[in-house]
Amino acid sequence: MANDKLVKGNSRKAFKYRSTTCLNCGHPLDLSDRYCSYCSQLNTKKQLSLTDFFSEFMGSILVYDSRLRYTIKDLLIKPGTITRNYAEGQRLKYANPFRFFLSVSIIYFLLQSLIAFFGTGSSPFVNFKSNDTAVPLDSLQNQTFTYKNEEGTVDTLKINEGAVVMNRDTLSKPNPDVTEDTFTYISEADLDTLSSGERLVERFMLYRDFYKLHDIKNANTALDSLKHSKTALNRWLYNKNGAIDRISEDPFGFVDYLMGKTPFFLFFFTPFFAFFFWLMYSRRKYTYMEHMIFIFHIFSFLFLALLICIIPDTLLNDGIFSGIVFAFIGPFYFYKALRNFYKQSRLITILKFVFLNIVFWISSSIAALIFFAATAATY
Repeated sequence: MANDKLVKGNSRKAFKYRSTTCLNCGHPLDLSDRYCSYCSQLNTKKQLSLTDFFSEFMGSILVYDSRLRYTIKDLLIKPGTITRNYAEGQRLKYANPFRFFLSVSIIYFLLQSLIAFFGTGSSPFVNFKSNDTAVPLDSLQNQTFTYKNEEGTVDTLKINEGAVVMNRDTLSKPNPDVTEDTFTYISEADLDTLSSGERLVERFMLYRDFYKLHDIKNANTALDSLKHSKTALNRWLYNKNGAIDRISEDPFGFVDYLMGKTPFFLFFFTPFFAFFFWLMYSRRKYTYMEHMIFIFHIFSFLFLALLICIIPDTLLNDGIFSGIVFAFIGPFYFYKALRNFYKQSRLITILKFVFLNIVFWISSSIAALIFFAATAATY
C-alpha cells in the first residue's frame, strides 16, 4: 500500500483513481490492485487525457519494440531456442509466431515488388509488355501473322527476308488449332452421359475451343450460341478463357500474383507439415500446436534472412546471397533448430532432418500444384 501511495498527482495509476471492479471485464478487484488479474487492464477510473493517451501510446510502442527486438535476435542467432522458450512459457517476451510470420513474409514480398517496379537494373525475365521490344527477324522468317492496320481492320503479313521488324504487340500468330472442320460440338444431353470428372473436362475443352474459334468473350452470349444452360458453373468455366489469355499474354505478371500469395500458402500448408513432426516426435512432451510454432519460426527465419539479402542482391543485381540462404544457411539452420528444440542426439537429428526434408519437398510440391490450380482459377 505504501508503494501505491507513492504514485501521486494526476497519474492514472494513482491510488485515488482505483476501483473495486475492473471497468473492462467486471472482475472484482482490491484497491491495492494496479492491474486486473483477469484481463490485465490498468485499474483506474480517471478520464483519459491527452497526456495519458500519448503516454500509453508510447508505452505500447516500446513494449512492441521490445518483443520485436527479442524475437528477431533470438530467431536469427538461436535456432530452435526461441521456440523452446516460447513453449516453456515465455510468451510476452516474443511476438506472436503466427502474426510475426505473416508480417515478415508479406513485408518481404512487398519490398520485392517495389524493387521490381522501381528498379532500373536488368531483369532476368523478358518484358513482353513493352512496345519497344523488337521481335528477332530470324525467328519470324516465312511465318504468317495477323495485325491491325491503320484503318483498324485485320490484315495478314508474311515475314520474308528483308522485311521490316515489327513490334511484338502489333503481331499475333493465327490459331491453327481449332477450325470449323475440327471443332466438335457437344450438347448438354451428351455431357450428362459422362461421369462428373469427365463432364467437367469435356465441358471446359468445348468452351475453350469455341472461344478460340469465335473469340466471343461474353459468357452468356457464348452459352446461348452453344445452347447450354447459363448456370454459375458454366459461366465461370467459360470466363476462365479470359484468365488463360491474361496468363499467356503476361506470364510473369501471373507469377508475381502467384508469389504474392506464397505467405498464405505456407500459412495453410504448415498445419499439414506439422502433422509429420507430431508423428516423428510423438514421444516428446510437445503438443501439435508447439510443433506448428516451431515450423512458423523456421519460415520466419527464412523470410528474415531473405529480407537481409535484399539490399546486397539489389545492389549487385544478382541473387547470390539469397541462393546462399536457400542452399546452405537455411538447411543448416533447420538442423540446428531441430537439435536445440527437440534435444536429441546428432545421429537421430540428422536422420529426422533428412526424412523431414524429403516429406517437405514432396508434400509441398503436391500442395503447390493444388495451390497453383486454385490461384489460376481465381485469377
